[in-house]
Amino acid sequence: MTTQGQPDLPAGGGRVFTVRAFLLGCLLTAFLGTGPLYVQFVNHTAPLNADSITAGAVFLFFLLTFVVNTALRKIHPPWVFTTGELVVIYTMMIVASTIPTKTLMANMIPVLPGASYYATPENEWAELILPLIPDWIGPHDPLAIKYFYEGAPSHVSVPWGAWLVPFAAWGIFIASFFAVMISSMVIVRRQWVEHERLVFPLTQVPLEMLQPPQTGHILGSLFRQPLLWVGIALPWIVLSTHGLHAYFNYIPRIETNTYFELFRDTTPFRVLLSFSVIGFTYLVNLEIGFSLWFFHLLMKLQSGLLNIIGYDIPGREEVFVGGGGTVAVGHEAMGATIALVLFVLWTGRRHLASVFGKAFGTAPHVDDRDEIMSYRAAVITLLVGLVGMGLWLNASGMPLWLTPFFVGTAFAAFFALTRIIAEGGVGFSRTQLVPAVFTVYTFGTGLVGPTGLTSLGFTYTWSSEIRSPLMASVMHALKMMDSIGVRRPRPLLGAIVLAALIGTICSGLMTVWLAYTYGGINLQRWAFLGLPQTVFGFVGDKLQNPLGSDITLPRVVFAGLGGTVMAGLMYARHRFINWPLHYLGFPIATSLPISVGWFSIMIGWLFKLFIVRYGGVRLYRTIRPFFIGLIAGQISCGASWMAIDYLTGMVGNWVSVGVP
Repeated sequence: MTTQGQPDLPAGGGRVFTVRAFLLGCLLTAFLGTGPLYVQFVNHTAPLNADSITAGAVFLFFLLTFVVNTALRKIHPPWVFTTGELVVIYTMMIVASTIPTKTLMANMIPVLPGASYYATPENEWAELILPLIPDWIGPHDPLAIKYFYEGAPSHVSVPWGAWLVPFAAWGIFIASFFAVMISSMVIVRRQWVEHERLVFPLTQVPLEMLQPPQTGHILGSLFRQPLLWVGIALPWIVLSTHGLHAYFNYIPRIETNTYFELFRDTTPFRVLLSFSVIGFTYLVNLEIGFSLWFFHLLMKLQSGLLNIIGYDIPGREEVFVGGGGTVAVGHEAMGATIALVLFVLWTGRRHLASVFGKAFGTAPHVDDRDEIMSYRAAVITLLVGLVGMGLWLNASGMPLWLTPFFVGTAFAAFFALTRIIAEGGVGFSRTQLVPAVFTVYTFGTGLVGPTGLTSLGFTYTWSSEIRSPLMASVMHALKMMDSIGVRRPRPLLGAIVLAALIGTICSGLMTVWLAYTYGGINLQRWAFLGLPQTVFGFVGDKLQNPLGSDITLPRVVFAGLGGTVMAGLMYARHRFINWPLHYLGFPIATSLPISVGWFSIMIGWLFKLFIVRYGGVRLYRTIRPFFIGLIAGQISCGASWMAIDYLTGMVGNWVSVGVP
């Protein structure tokens, strides 16, 4: 084992970029772009791709390393997938997992025709919003829109022609968006992986699965650990009662979820027992684990006190803003997010200077051969992608002067969350404030303008529920390549681009096909009803009720307060040796996933605290397979019940893989 808790693996990983690895990666990528989306929408099961743990990819990787590779070792050892090939396949799967669900496609496509379908005389969207929407941004055919939400008659085929222009237009934006995310991770990889040596807890489970078998055995080292199977069995026993109860109601569920309220019943606290969250927390640094649940309770205390005294920031509480807290807490979190990004960039300023120096010819001595792109290509791709996004947003109605602020805010959210996931292993997390909301409440509606508001509304489709950013998957793939000792990983860029392309196309086509086949409003209520009404309700409200400085100023003040507190926490952390509190939990303290999973985070932290304190590092490593088993057990249990529900046609059988 390394000092960071990563398993020792063969240097170089054997054969890496082989044709069969790419072909199998493409096949599994297409499956992850369609299968989990189908069971989530049609069978109403828990999502496999909603978070950065990429549960669907972990489950398939478990089958690939434990079942397929074990069988190949027995049947014909030369056919066994090498460590390098498995990392390529896993990379393609985790990249594809970020695309189908709430992070992108499952939010984007249902919103595009939403203003037309949900327009009524009461909300006046037909007069207020529809004239402001560019013709190319969504379909216009009334029947195509009606059938999208209500389902097409059996004799009517899917009207793909109505979607050609919107797909082409959004394809340009998505290409620019992905280009920025991939290139930015190439630029910071060496700083995070080699200079700062972040732990990347989410890579530890797949890297453990990659461990080769000992001489004379066909099972990998991890799969020969009895504690692993004990850990797998525990969530299977508990959570299978949830699955069985849906089929046989006389079988009682073992409840793992409850809630209570404090502060005169104004502040709810959710208590959830999630085995996978407990397992991941065990792999996280103790100080970070403490930070996650401590800041949640601290910010809940602030919210409760504000509720008791009756103070609230003027203006509406927009969806996604408060999370598990108040509007004030949401804006504090956004300020903390921006402060974290500025701190990370400042810390890596020497490395960034080297990257840009190499790109522009002032530092030719910098070696970038161990990156998936040259630094020059990465910087050019980043700049072209940013310009492409800016021009696209401007064409959609966003004022040109506002575009840099909004894009900067959006990528601050993506970048900060990626850093939190990489350093803290918080696979279940989300930013607490939507960039569109922060932008409007910073400048007011007068400066943004009607077309700007409409354009910002459509950005909800890719920047509102940021739970599994592509950035995080790319960075974790780069870390895994480094862990197995691949020093010339340029072909990995092809795997990433191919997976993103297949995932986007497959999930986009599947979403449209499901909508016309079953009727969108019969699928997932939030995606086809809640989010479109949220988006255009936000736009319509701001068009009818302009925001002035009396509303925007207090929110800017609280954002500044959050940034100041975050700066103080980061200063203390790096200035005082014995400072006990890590700052990483503050920006996401009351986001919905943390509000649901804080109790399990605390349990995982307590387990690790007592094990390390009284048993030392040796006992920590000895028990580690049990907690990896908790992760694999809950994910495999949830995925297996999804397969059973698909085969039997059961609807609404929710067996969670983590947190809702």
